[in-house]
Amino acid sequence: MTIAPTPPHSSPEEILAELERTTDQIIGREDLLTRLREGRPLRVKFGVDLTAPDLHLGHAVNLWMMRTLQDHGHTVIFLLGDTTSRIGDPTGRSASRPVLTEQQLLDNATSFLDQVTRVLRSEPELLQIRRNSEWFDEMGVAGLLSELSLITHAHLISRDMFRSRITAGTEIAMHELIYPVLQGFDSVALESDLTIVGTDQLFNESMGRELQVKHGQAPQTIITSTVTPGLDGGPKQSKSLNNYVGLCAAPEEKFGRLMTLQDELVGTWARVYSDLPFERVEELGRRAGSGGAAARDAKHDLAEAIVARHDGAPAASRSREEFLRVFSAREQPREMAPLALSRTTMTALDLVTTARPELSRSEARRLLAGGGVELEGRRFSDPEELLTLSSSWVLRAGRRRWFRLEIAEPSERGGGAPA
Repeated sequence: MTIAPTPPHSSPEEILAELERTTDQIIGREDLLTRLREGRPLRVKFGVDLTAPDLHLGHAVNLWMMRTLQDHGHTVIFLLGDTTSRIGDPTGRSASRPVLTEQQLLDNATSFLDQVTRVLRSEPELLQIRRNSEWFDEMGVAGLLSELSLITHAHLISRDMFRSRITAGTEIAMHELIYPVLQGFDSVALESDLTIVGTDQLFNESMGRELQVKHGQAPQTIITSTVTPGLDGGPKQSKSLNNYVGLCAAPEEKFGRLMTLQDELVGTWARVYSDLPFERVEELGRRAGSGGAAARDAKHDLAEAIVARHDGAPAASRSREEFLRVFSAREQPREMAPLALSRTTMTALDLVTTARPELSRSEARRLLAGGGVELEGRRFSDPEELLTLSSSWVLRAGRRRWFRLEIAEPSERGGGAPA
């Protein structure tokens, strides 16, 4: 990552203007300006439930806003919801969520931290790591009841999601109902000045503002971030819909995925996911709107800018060169993942599922049927075709997934030449 810190002399209005590039709404805007004018480091709450730790560019929007604040000397408090994760955030769910084990929580916390520090600065004065078990383990029943007494039942069930479940006759467990109160209390415990969240967390963080006031604190400002359609122009980025760009994906993978972006989204994605000047953003949008080669080249420029922001300019330049070589000139990539095999004969289906273990057998069959598999330049479609394989052969299993076969010698496979 190669982003230069913002000049420290930027005014509060200039800092806010930077944030507003990717902001949907700001609750407490004037309060935030007042705090910025005070000249003290702000406490920026970044709370995560320790579930689904695979982050994508959509999540990175919030991280880059926090990074901007860090570059101005403000502190991000990375709050691991180790207690609230045991309960499960009901946001966006029509049924209760399974409770995670202690080991799952620990693994997810490590994964989250590894991913967010690809964007956030990690100096101790700029990034603090806290756990909400620090206060909830000490709160006890009396303390919990005291907090719950500050919020009415009518307020909690006014939430759209809960009303929908009540209308549908779906049960709401009590631990789900009080979840917003617990998340809101996190803001009290941290004396949060600001939190940057998705629109789906507005209710929970507004609860934090209410509880802060009732505890005699100034209410935190809430910034909700811009959400874009996914690569395919449909719903927001999601791993389940495969319309996302992974935050930790290799630069070449990011570039290749970005080249599948719908033309009409180039301008929007340039504004939200790159740090290009607005004039350049508008230019890319216009070129993409022209269609044809102009749109293709605009996406090349956008993909390079986004990869450069996350992985550095040299990696972005190499990714562009490799993409043009492989997909425009139809050459093989210079580097391929090794695929270790223990035998020289196997069906086309078994070869694909060995190379791509994340695919189900039915998905692998569809990939074959669609012409997405080649071995040494020959395309295969019959999943039951028996293949005779050799080391160093090249396999393509998907648009951007290339492998070089490595077949173990007989002694390495547990046997030798027959006596």
